[in-house]
Amino acid sequence: MPRHLLIEEERFPIAGAFTIARGSKTQAEVITCTLIEDSVQGRGECVPYRRYGETLESVRLQIETARSAIENGISRQELLGAMQAGAARNAVDCALWDLQAKQSGRSVSDLADLNPPQPLETAFTISLGEPEKMATDARDNAWRPLLKVKVGTEDDRSRMAAVAETAPNSRIILDANEGWTSSNIEMHLAEAARLGIALIEQPLPAGSDDMLGRIARPVPVCADESVHGVHDLAELRGRYDAINIKLDKTGGLTAALDLRKSAEALGFQIMVGCMVGTSLSMAPAILLAQGAAFVDLDGPLLLAKDREPGLTYTGSIVSPPVSTLWG
Repeated sequence: MPRHLLIEEERFPIAGAFTIARGSKTQAEVITCTLIEDSVQGRGECVPYRRYGETLESVRLQIETARSAIENGISRQELLGAMQAGAARNAVDCALWDLQAKQSGRSVSDLADLNPPQPLETAFTISLGEPEKMATDARDNAWRPLLKVKVGTEDDRSRMAAVAETAPNSRIILDANEGWTSSNIEMHLAEAARLGIALIEQPLPAGSDDMLGRIARPVPVCADESVHGVHDLAELRGRYDAINIKLDKTGGLTAALDLRKSAEALGFQIMVGCMVGTSLSMAPAILLAQGAAFVDLDGPLLLAKDREPGLTYTGSIVSPPVSTLWG
């Protein structure tokens, strides 16, 4: 019996608002793919990436365009050539992994020849805001070991200081989301070093980040928008110390595993991140994030309501998914 593909648009409210340098949102908009074959179901979720012009409608259309190949048994390796990297391919790829796991009675980690996943410590995100509000949010979460702080304004020194002072025992990642410039980056790097910041994510716009190879980097710098796949890595050497791998950028777990292997071979530290999605988005990334230097899989913690069953978060520790969720 051929596979049957179901595509569903879903929206999950965010607790409050999620704000970065490019804007705010109050709900997570996701596409869920379900593959049904011989009464067995496999699921995958993606979050359209507006930074790259993706919407619910465009992602649905990409999947619909590939419907015939998907329902006629396309493999994960064939999918890499049939669909472009991005959110649409991510949902299909993760659904294929889940379907195979449920059909075979084996876990995805076993199918991918990975060690069984262990619980991970994840970052918790502090949205961009005025220093006083960010200080309050950091104080409320100062018990967490790792905070990811959204910055990206002309002068973020007061924001850095406010968070560092109110969460003195937390490691801190700064995520500028391409919001710094050639005229202020060295000032920001110096202040980050003074405050003991652990990592800075994507300070300059992708395509305009060559300056990072010419200036001192007193704090490790991580590529996010500047890295999508293996083909990007050569150009990033000398500019970045780490890369942030997200399944919605790579277009699924299959490509993400290849990217991690290649990046580690070149000496990059690994961060595994996410968009704001449900536990179904995070579940495959937990396999990818095993042993990573930085893990940022807090999407469900930012939602007012997650799907059920969801991942189990105990403080900042996230456990591997149960098979009824994924994998």
